[in-house]
Amino acid sequence: MPLQRNKTPVPAGFKFSAVSADIKYKNRNDLALIYTERPATVSGAFTTNLVKAAPVVVTKRHLRTATARAILINSGNANACTGQRGINDALYLIKNLSKELGIANQDVLVSSTGVIGTPLPVERMKAKIPELINGLDTGSIEDVAEAIMTTDTFPKLTHTHFRKGKKLYTITGVAKGAGMIAPNMATMLSFVVTDLPVAGRALKLAVKEAVAETFNCITVDGDMSTNDMVIVMANGAAGGTVLDEQSRYFKNFKRSLTELMDTLARMIASDGEGATKLIIIRIKGAKSKSDARKAALTIANSPLVKTAIYGHDANWGRIMAALGRSGTRIKEGLISIRINNIEIVKNGIATGRDPEAGQSIKNSTEVFIDINLSSGPHHIRVYTCDLTEEYIRINAEYRT
Repeated sequence: MPLQRNKTPVPAGFKFSAVSADIKYKNRNDLALIYTERPATVSGAFTTNLVKAAPVVVTKRHLRTATARAILINSGNANACTGQRGINDALYLIKNLSKELGIANQDVLVSSTGVIGTPLPVERMKAKIPELINGLDTGSIEDVAEAIMTTDTFPKLTHTHFRKGKKLYTITGVAKGAGMIAPNMATMLSFVVTDLPVAGRALKLAVKEAVAETFNCITVDGDMSTNDMVIVMANGAAGGTVLDEQSRYFKNFKRSLTELMDTLARMIASDGEGATKLIIIRIKGAKSKSDARKAALTIANSPLVKTAIYGHDANWGRIMAALGRSGTRIKEGLISIRINNIEIVKNGIATGRDPEAGQSIKNSTEVFIDINLSSGPHHIRVYTCDLTEEYIRINAEYRT
């Protein structure tokens, strides 16, 4: 079913456009633009992979000014492992776009996703810039959500509202990602825009905390991308006083931003390449946040656990084994495990209810694995998905 345009509420002062530049895909948009009519405060989070794509390098440099006006995004080509040429290509596109928009080069951010190691078709992309800009008056954020997809099976976008006093603000976000998904953050791109006026330091703090609780808590296959990027722009177009970290509304803003990112993160995990089930792993009773995180991610990245879920097998032994090798401080005799609220391990011993849990897995599209380590006060939630034959097919054929 085609995505309906202009159905998602968007913040004041933002415009969107997408066109086809035939970068990799035929007969679909693959070059997108997000533009704000007034300068926006901006903050971001990026891949921690030491091999960083050219757009990550360039955008991190441009973020030093903490303001931006536009984001140029392409799918089909990662512009990664392309050396100095990749940097030059990104800057070339920025120069041409900024000239057409009448803004400074530093005000343009760039982002790419797709095949690694192939130079961008910059002349083809440059030729599409006038059309991209002309489309800002009629384009929609839905166009952007579709244009940035690679192996995604559906566009990912959502919105929320934030009230500060008597004023109501809009926060809207898009994301892409289905494979090479692992903290921190994965082959995933996300762009969030709001018409709330936010101080630079406050936005940076809010983004850091929100990303830590959401995009850094998803994994599909344990592979970390060269291109991960989350960008949040706040242009203040809806008016009102500037929100800073001392404001009594700051905590509520962080909560709203986190909830929006959590929705997008959940969409990404549920759309894992070849996935049939979303898996939600919830750890509690850990001695530290780090312990909780290690436990959850080790289970989430275990091919044995993921294939067991695909096979409707409540194989608690694989979960226990993953816990044991996670580096988390545990005591086997204190551990309890539930799948879809059916207790299959109590105090480290099987309850015999795994067939019942297996049937529950078979009948569910979302599988909850709840683990109580009974060793401390810390907890975490991580999203992942099952591992199927289709994942192998998609990745074996991706370049062809």
